Amino acid sequence: MDKLDELTNNIDKFVKERDWDQFHSPCNLAKSISIEANELLECFQWSDKDYDLNSVKEELADVINYCIQMATKLNVDIYEIVMDKLKKTEKKYPVEKAKGKSTKYDKL
Repeated sequence: MDKLDELTNNIDKFVKERDWDQFHSPCNLAKSISIEANELLECFQWSDKDYDLNSVKEELADVINYCIQMATKLNVDIYEIVMDKLKKTEKKYPVEKAKGKSTKYDKL
């Protein structure tokens, strides 16, 4: 068992022990991801240099937690969907055009 599988199993166990799965529809999980992502952003609200790393880690963990739960709920393989997206993004942003640039792909 790899670390991602172990993490997913631990999250599933935590949720089942509390009977929270009933609240975890894909829609509710998407809302939770957005809410937690905004709490992560709040860590950087007034400065991109002066932030509390512990708060950032906690909020980042919440985002990841809900993303894993959504993947589980939708029965999708996290590794597979991330690799598929990375391949698509590599085509949009070839190294020779995009290296060192933040330009959107349709403007390269």
